[in-house]
Amino acid sequence: MISNLVKTLLFILIVSSVVTGQRTLKMTVNVNGEIKYVPYIVKNNLTYISGKEISKALNGSFYLSESTQKVELKFNDYNIKFTARNPFVVLTAKVDNTQQTFQMPVRSVYYNNDVFIPAVYSTKYLSQAYSNELILDDGKKNITTTNRPVETTIIAQDIPDTGINIDVPDTKPPVVSSDYDIFGMNIEEKSNGTLIKLDAGRKINKYSSNINEGKLYLFLSGVSVEPSLLDNTKPAGLVKKITQKAIAGNIQLEFSLSDGYSTSEAFQDPSTNEIFITIHNKLLTGNTKDLELEKDKWQFDVVVIDPGHGGKDVGAIGVTGIYEKNINLKIALKLGELIKKNLPNVQVVYTRDDDSFVELYKRGKIANEKNGKLFISIHCNSLQKKPSNTRGFEVYLLRPGRTQEAIAIAEFENSVIKYEDDPKKYQELTDENFILVSMAHSANMRYSEKFAELLNSRWAKDVRIPSRGIKQAGFYVLVGASMPGVLVESGFLSNRIDEAYLNSAAGQMAIAKALYNSTLNYKDYYDQFLVEKAN
Repeated sequence: MISNLVKTLLFILIVSSVVTGQRTLKMTVNVNGEIKYVPYIVKNNLTYISGKEISKALNGSFYLSESTQKVELKFNDYNIKFTARNPFVVLTAKVDNTQQTFQMPVRSVYYNNDVFIPAVYSTKYLSQAYSNELILDDGKKNITTTNRPVETTIIAQDIPDTGINIDVPDTKPPVVSSDYDIFGMNIEEKSNGTLIKLDAGRKINKYSSNINEGKLYLFLSGVSVEPSLLDNTKPAGLVKKITQKAIAGNIQLEFSLSDGYSTSEAFQDPSTNEIFITIHNKLLTGNTKDLELEKDKWQFDVVVIDPGHGGKDVGAIGVTGIYEKNINLKIALKLGELIKKNLPNVQVVYTRDDDSFVELYKRGKIANEKNGKLFISIHCNSLQKKPSNTRGFEVYLLRPGRTQEAIAIAEFENSVIKYEDDPKKYQELTDENFILVSMAHSANMRYSEKFAELLNSRWAKDVRIPSRGIKQAGFYVLVGASMPGVLVESGFLSNRIDEAYLNSAAGQMAIAKALYNSTLNYKDYYDQFLVEKAN
């Protein structure tokens, strides 16, 4: 039951104040004539509002954990949780403690002992938590309620478009950084290596890293670095010591490493400008006998095939009423038979081989227990509008989604947890910083990307459904499988042409052959990797 339907007017007013030495903008909040002030900051041309202050302004309460950098906003009917450097939003209904999880295209920010949430992407979720729709009129710089309650059954993709569009004010806004390009660093030990994160105030156009004789070198060209950067950073994991040098006017960071490292990689997240560097643990260690055992362990001998949905979870429904779960299973079984027939030394493991419901975490558990070397999750896409002209195949990698379309697809595939006995088990995932979850898979990402490239290329030769390319999104089922893997959307059941092809034995076999041929080519690539590793 919706309660506390109040008329609320929020309008943004540029106000200058000084917070810890930095100019900060504030918005004013008008709730039934009572004016309150809420700080906001701008990062990468996006406006972020204070989580704890917007909660108080809307007559709610909050709980902020500085150690985990989470803020939970508490209203009459719902609690809503945001986590710094995390794109996920967790909405909990107080009446029965049920939860919904959503993914924003950007992540929240931890600044000035507070979690700042992206206004443009979080307002629709705040609307549901607050039990009234909040709409921002950017021309008038205000947010107002429509006096239209948000129903408890609404899910993310069904929340009406609020039309929010926040532009950078004409006056130069503050950014989340100091006066230096690199202003923070953190090092964490992970299960498969060590993660180094650098906080950057802008895109760094020229940087590179490499490992040589026990040291990881990070070269930063044309950047300024906070003088106390090293003093405020503690070595951890494989990193024993950090030093900084100036070479020809550029910065070189040197990380002295402990034994047991192998490779490293670096990338800059375009949504936050943070630079992530992973240092991977060695795969092959020990004496000659141990090495042979390890080599046997890593042989390409198990492929895990995951037909999406099943049982009480039918998945998407086609134009003519066919169920996605049935199409996925038929393709999976055909793929398995091709592998068994042509690759006798490769074991085929199905997460399901009949019309049964298998929880997402169990699918990953099955793959891990069987020591899978490749995980292929088979699905079909669909749009709410049926029939639709949109058609095509997509292959997805495990990374936070960068487009609303990718996020919507991940939300649909992840929504299977509503059929499970204990959806709360996924709370640990939603509370973790998703980029770190992705980085934990970074040792496998190179091989996941390779398989995706092979499949995308092979698809055009074997299948009459056009390719829409390689994409990325946050799928629970891929998180659970600790091995290279992809999620395949074979086509759109909401499109009559795709649906007919997907529902035909010929179309299913063509898709299975494309997946098999890609697996065969990937096995050659993988086997070559083992040879190189042994040498």
